[in-house]
Amino acid sequence: MELKMDRDALTLFLRRDFAQVAEDFAVERADAGGVTLRLRVAERHLRPGGTVSGPSMFGLADVALYLAILSRLGPVSLAVTTNSSMDFMRKPVAGRDVLAEARLLKLGRVLAVGDALLFSEGEAAPVARASMTYAIPPGAVDGGRAG
Repeated sequence: MELKMDRDALTLFLRRDFAQVAEDFAVERADAGGVTLRLRVAERHLRPGGTVSGPSMFGLADVALYLAILSRLGPVSLAVTTNSSMDFMRKPVAGRDVLAEARLLKLGRVLAVGDALLFSEGEAAPVARASMTYAIPPGAVDGGRAG
């Protein structure tokens, strides 16, 4: 399936439809391989001890996979998360942004399945892994013909 929203279009979508959180994120990449999304880590994302909180990392993974879906479908606001599993593997590096590399594993008429690896900026080892499923609104995939 071709790319229907590129990096700039996804950024504009976030600013327009999700203004309440848009400043937290930066779309770094959107291509056939998926989406890379940056969490601009600020004080509000930290837990006691100065590390990025689990809810902030979950939000990053969720938004990254949502944008990966939109990159293929176009601006479908009503695609929603229906299942999620997240493994926290190591503490993010203090003072660095966190990046999510999201990829779609399946994009069907009804469900999309994907995963995201989260990394502290500049580090090779992932800090977390998320596996997520999203419900796709009726008719959003090729007028309801894809599967």
